[in-house]
Amino acid sequence: MDLSGDKGRVALAIAATLRKNGFVAYFAGGCVRDYLMGQAPQDFDIATTATPEEVERLFPKTVPVGKQFGVMLVVDSDIPFEVATFRCEGGYQDGRHPTHVAFTRPEEDAKRRDFTVNGLFYDPFASKVIDFVNGVDDIPKKIIRAIGNAEVRFHEDKLRLLRAIRFASTLGFEIEEKTWEAVKKHAPEIHAVSPERVREELVKIFTRAGAARGFVLLSESGLMKEILPEIEAMKGVAQPENFHPEGDVYEHTRLLLENLHPPVSTMLAFSALLHDVGKPKTSAIRKGRLTFYEHSEEGAKIAELMMKRLRFSNEEISGVCECISNHMKFMDVKKMRAGKLKQFISRPYFNEEMELHRIDCLASHGMLDNYGFLQEKLKEYEHEELKPKPLVNGNDLIAMGMSPGPAMKPILEELYELQLEGAHKTRDEALAWLRVRIKSSKSS
Repeated sequence: MDLSGDKGRVALAIAATLRKNGFVAYFAGGCVRDYLMGQAPQDFDIATTATPEEVERLFPKTVPVGKQFGVMLVVDSDIPFEVATFRCEGGYQDGRHPTHVAFTRPEEDAKRRDFTVNGLFYDPFASKVIDFVNGVDDIPKKIIRAIGNAEVRFHEDKLRLLRAIRFASTLGFEIEEKTWEAVKKHAPEIHAVSPERVREELVKIFTRAGAARGFVLLSESGLMKEILPEIEAMKGVAQPENFHPEGDVYEHTRLLLENLHPPVSTMLAFSALLHDVGKPKTSAIRKGRLTFYEHSEEGAKIAELMMKRLRFSNEEISGVCECISNHMKFMDVKKMRAGKLKQFISRPYFNEEMELHRIDCLASHGMLDNYGFLQEKLKEYEHEELKPKPLVNGNDLIAMGMSPGPAMKPILEELYELQLEGAHKTRDEALAWLRVRIKSSKSS
């Protein structure tokens, strides 16, 4: 295992300290799996015979994130490392946390983990993989297999239902038959897991490689209808073939996710996932035509409720809803006056909206002419200040005798667009225009 990076060197130093003090210290879980797959480990977790109290004694900076379960964070060089005591667990009355923990040997610790590919240890001093669960064999076979009895593993911790989907999709593995049958059987029990933990797994599924496959596996397992029923409702919702030759709204959304190129932000991933979530509710036949009037506005409302349910941050919810609300406006960009277009592309989430538009087109009719048009405009405007301070404001309108109220807004918006178009370059020019505009509005 390559330990030449900063994280690898510090992880080895922590393991060496434990070993010098008479404790066994192995690297555990995902870093071992990644190593065997020929990938550079992103994080190093350490499993040890040292108890949490002994870990606290040995290292100057520790955080007791799960001390009652034998889990500590050791912070070295400002990098946190999970250091966990070998343990066995029991109880699991809430479907998530064990009611009791006993410290034990590495063999027993491996058997209480979730999947064989995650149940491996690596001895960094002997440069040797230690396998008590036949995980080494499952990695080249590309199989996600529950350790021991799948029914028992999922009964212990319902979050493992989602983790099975996540590892299968991000690693490109298949879920072993008995494990898959257990996932489907226990899918309704996912509600035992907190919304925050469900959200964390969904974010990992949809922002990493294999998002489209994760989307399908969530549906086929029955987990989608439990945690994202609004997505499941997209199935069978037909679309006009001239714009959507790919099929129904569900298939269109799957194709969007297929066109995402990680790394992907949470905002973009969930904008893609939810951009058409309003279509099932707004689908109608009008004058012989299939329509989805105001589906973007309806979709933003539904997305807000869904994301609140999953405890997303207010910023993430706001950004996703903004992207959904605006995604249909891209069809009109060529018709926009320069001022309106500059305002359109200077909005805070435009980069995410632009990418959403691109993959939306690729997942349907395939026409990228508006995308290309915007790319050219971005180059054209790259040296301009797209959001300058307005030359005038509401106080100027009041000073000219206009009563405060909603009638002020369209006048100020019109003037600002003219300012962006270069029609008014100075405050005096803008004020002169205002006097004429107010006079004409009074006479009419």
